[in-house]
Amino acid sequence: MKIIYQTLINTLLFMAIARVLPTMLWLNDWVSAVIAGFILFILNITIKPILKIISLPITLLTFGLFSIVVNALTLEIVRLIIPGFGLSSFSAAMLISVIMSIANAFVGYNAFKRT
Repeated sequence: MKIIYQTLINTLLFMAIARVLPTMLWLNDWVSAVIAGFILFILNITIKPILKIISLPITLLTFGLFSIVVNALTLEIVRLIIPGFGLSSFSAAMLISVIMSIANAFVGYNAFKRT
């Protein structure tokens, strides 16, 4: 269930960000947004923990701000894998990763909370 939920959230965020910031993020169609959302979910559970462990010393030195760079790297990997998904620059990937992190924090916080 979490895979469907997170893929849906990532897809909606990609589509919204591509609409608001069309010069930084562009998508060919909604199918590429769904595939990019799914690939981002897969990367977040496989490659992102490895990147966080490798970058732990610099993350501690920057008081956690280097995690933005790790998130931007995962978005760049998605850009390399999906042909219909584009980012204008690495700084755009960093901004989009900050936006997605904030949105995921608001949306995803109560999603799996048991009442």
